[in-house]
Amino acid sequence: MKHLAALNKYFVKYKWRFLLGTLFTAVSIVFSVFQPILVRQIFDLLDQNIRNYRMLEDTALNGAFRSGFSGTLTFYGLSILGLALLSGFFMFLQRQTLIVMSRYIEYDLKNEIFQQYQRLDLNFFKMNRTGDLMSRITEDVSRVRMYVGPALMYATRTVIMMVMIIWLMWTVNPMLTLYTLSPLPLLAITIYLVNRVIHKKSERIQAQLSNITSVAQESYSGIRVIKSYVQEEPSALHFEQASEAYKQSSISLAKTDALYQPAMALMIGLSVLLTIYIGGVQVIKGNITIGNLAEFVLYVNMLTFPFFSIGWVASMIQRAAASQQRINEFLDERPGIQDAPDAKDMTLKGEIHFSGVSFTYPHTGIQALKDFELTIRPGQKVAVIGRTGSGKSTLAQLLIRMYDPQQGQVKIDGTDIRDLKLSQLRNQISYVPQDVFLFSDTISNNIRFGEPAATEEAVHQAARQASVEKDILQFPDGFNTVVGERGVTLSGGQKQRVSIARALIRDPHIMVFDDCLSAVDARTEKEIIGNLYAYLQDKTAIIITHRIFALFTFDRIIVLDEGRMVETGTHEELLAKNGYYSELYARQQTGEEESVNE
Repeated sequence: MKHLAALNKYFVKYKWRFLLGTLFTAVSIVFSVFQPILVRQIFDLLDQNIRNYRMLEDTALNGAFRSGFSGTLTFYGLSILGLALLSGFFMFLQRQTLIVMSRYIEYDLKNEIFQQYQRLDLNFFKMNRTGDLMSRITEDVSRVRMYVGPALMYATRTVIMMVMIIWLMWTVNPMLTLYTLSPLPLLAITIYLVNRVIHKKSERIQAQLSNITSVAQESYSGIRVIKSYVQEEPSALHFEQASEAYKQSSISLAKTDALYQPAMALMIGLSVLLTIYIGGVQVIKGNITIGNLAEFVLYVNMLTFPFFSIGWVASMIQRAAASQQRINEFLDERPGIQDAPDAKDMTLKGEIHFSGVSFTYPHTGIQALKDFELTIRPGQKVAVIGRTGSGKSTLAQLLIRMYDPQQGQVKIDGTDIRDLKLSQLRNQISYVPQDVFLFSDTISNNIRFGEPAATEEAVHQAARQASVEKDILQFPDGFNTVVGERGVTLSGGQKQRVSIARALIRDPHIMVFDDCLSAVDARTEKEIIGNLYAYLQDKTAIIITHRIFALFTFDRIIVLDEGRMVETGTHEELLAKNGYYSELYARQQTGEEESVNE
């Protein structure tokens, strides 16, 4: 139960629902367990009055006796019916409190997990598969809900019912009670042994279910690649293997669960036999009445549900414990990137300084930057150029604090960004990532994601500046066109331009473009650059690219290679050095001329 202790805070939050549910359970059981008492009185009444009836059979009092006796039986019958109705009504109230409480806890737990996911840094998501994350917030939470709802409700009912029934049985005949309950120790040992096996198998099943979810999610996301390489059959085989492992583990658990039912039935059967045999002997000896024996048999039958539910509840608790353990693993994670205790709020002007920055990606061990130095004054436009893997994108990741450098500092306006509030830092920097991501929503809402309070006119203006407005207006629904998952219904260039519009609508002092024009044609590229040149006049901008924008006048261009700055200067200064930049420019010019000739 140590893993499930993390849920105690929710029981405290919904303590009134829990207490009311427990009260309704107790009242329902009270009305239920007093029914055998009425049955006992009926049997004793019958035993006593059958002899009287025979004595009066041929007398004038026979009719009156029969009428009075029938009225008494009718009263007892209606009383039992009334107790059953009251028991059922309070059982309804019990479910309305405890089961509804479990839904509230499920809601809170899912939100807690989702918020935790959003707090965790990029390194966490690179180390964990999306399918596994999805499984923990869906399947695992559902199993935990079964513990805080049905399992808790039936466990409460079982405990209260067993205590009340055993107490009532004890008041009637202690010796017969002991004989009736003698199989219970054997039952407890069986439950303990089987539960240990169930817990281990439940952990394995949940891990395999996460694997199935991950395999399916990766297949759906990479369906284009699968179809392009005609790998449908190998993909199906991979999924089938994962499903087979899950199936075998589930069957194994089902076989273990199956031990409960025969074990419970055996224990109950033994109790009934002992009750009838020992009780019959006691009736013959005159120690108890026939009504007591009938009462005991009914109590044993009433204990059938608690005995059976012990195994079912224990199984649910074990599964929930395994699931909550997996949930706790993520809830206990602490993000490596978070606000300092004395983090500041400040308005950024745009002076950026990388001071002796060295950074190695923790999940791969690849060193992206080595003792890097760079100063950008407010309002400057800086281009970062280099080969793939030279560390260009790492600059952007460090600037918005997706990662922190192992050595050196990244400062804005003279303040280390680790001393700024994360939300304030990221709110004042617009970042267009290399890997464009669009949500399955309208184009308008995808652009407005950068500034949720933006007006429709501002959305159109941002799209115009990103040279995508004309494309959007050609769609039947215009800006209300719903794009598919990850923007699959748009072309690569359109997705990039919508992503640029999303960044422009925020209108910050600092903007970072990470190779965001790789999928647009030369004409559209020139149009976007022209719009950006006017838009960025008073802003600090870092443009990361593998191409040279000759039409854009940069205040400074830096060339990276293996995490170090190997060239820096203006366009003309770098051409004069006849280095990597000059070589890249010459290749690009040759390629453009060949494209025009074709």
